[in-house]
Amino acid sequence: MKVATGKVVDGKVVVEGLPLQEGSRVTVLARESGETFELTPNEESELLLSIAEADRGETLRSEEVLEGLRRRR
Repeated sequence: MKVATGKVVDGKVVVEGLPLQEGSRVTVLARESGETFELTPNEESELLLSIAEADRGETLRSEEVLEGLRRRR
């Protein structure tokens, strides 16, 4: 997983400093004006641990995640 920031230029998202292959699928989260969020210290710790796991390649396929969510219903 890669995390990058960018901006919209002429109606297209331009990501700076991150080489992406032509045809790469991306997800764009756009902040609302003035929008912020806060994490508790525990939530921040969990987020950092999750990012470290992803950096090490310890990830799940999307099918596995969706199946786990379906089982929780």
